[in-house]
Amino acid sequence: MALPGKIVEVDDRITADEAYALACQGIGLLWRGDFQNARQMLTALTKRAERKSPKAMDFNLARQARAQRARTLGMLLIPIDDGYVIPLRRAPDLHEACVEAYGPSNGSFVVSLRELLGVNSAHEWRRKGIPVKAAGGRIHPHYGVFAPIRSEYVDLVAKAPLPAALSTNSVAFDIGTGTGVLAAVLARRGVQRIVATDLDPRALACAQENIERLALGKQVHVTLADLFPEGRAALAICNPPWVPARPSSPLEHGIYDFESRMLRGFLRGLPAHLEPGGEGWLVLSDLAEHLGLRSRTELLAWIKTAGLRVANRIDVRPKHPKVSDESDPLHRARKAEVTSLWVLVP
Repeated sequence: MALPGKIVEVDDRITADEAYALACQGIGLLWRGDFQNARQMLTALTKRAERKSPKAMDFNLARQARAQRARTLGMLLIPIDDGYVIPLRRAPDLHEACVEAYGPSNGSFVVSLRELLGVNSAHEWRRKGIPVKAAGGRIHPHYGVFAPIRSEYVDLVAKAPLPAALSTNSVAFDIGTGTGVLAAVLARRGVQRIVATDLDPRALACAQENIERLALGKQVHVTLADLFPEGRAALAICNPPWVPARPSSPLEHGIYDFESRMLRGFLRGLPAHLEPGGEGWLVLSDLAEHLGLRSRTELLAWIKTAGLRVANRIDVRPKHPKVSDESDPLHRARKAEVTSLWVLVP
């Protein structure tokens, strides 16, 4: 996040209404008081921002509203000294979390409290891990790598019938591996060799760590590649970001696939990277269709243009909390969402 043009120093004496009025004007509030009081202030600012948020809107308006809310809440700033020391009363030790997110310390800086709490939350996810039964253990997501907290897409990959071609050539590609969770699931299902690719250095490090932690290094090879590696496989799987919108930050690349670049690239490259009798598995939510960002007709046309046909499709309804959250501006679309595993063949 870029720092605001104007910053004023504040402490525990400022009221939430005063702080919110300044934040709405784009004035940064550099906190010099107690750290825990700063957290309480952020909670108070969040409540005021939520009261201003419309209850229902289309995707673009909802995203604009979220961005404005994030900018406002991001005005509450925390000083960080060299060595990732927070020079405030009752400040926690977040050194390890900051190193994971930002790398080795390189002097003093200022960061929004909202971002700093997100960094610490990511650190806790990484430390504790997420239990994924089909992967045979816990997946530990790194900061900035999409975490497999929605189990339905993992379950699809764990239960779909494997292609017969794997019996003679047990090689699979996991395109855009992220945490490596789907590569791990394929390995647990008995695939002898999985090549897991990604372009993001954070994802590559994350996947490699998870594969080693799960003792799957003999089966899974993590490598840098833009979509496909060299060669062919009996199975190629891809779980691209489900929403075709432009990411506004590097951290959003796991959520938004601008102009469906990854989705379309996977479809175009699939025929040339499949063994005879091989299958491509596209794991995709139809949320974008319900948001009016991509039509089913477009998706089917891209599949056909790539020289592919749909051999099967397995559907599942998501069970995440937002499905039943009627306060979510996109509730109607989320309630109708279906996640599918498309089995594609040349």
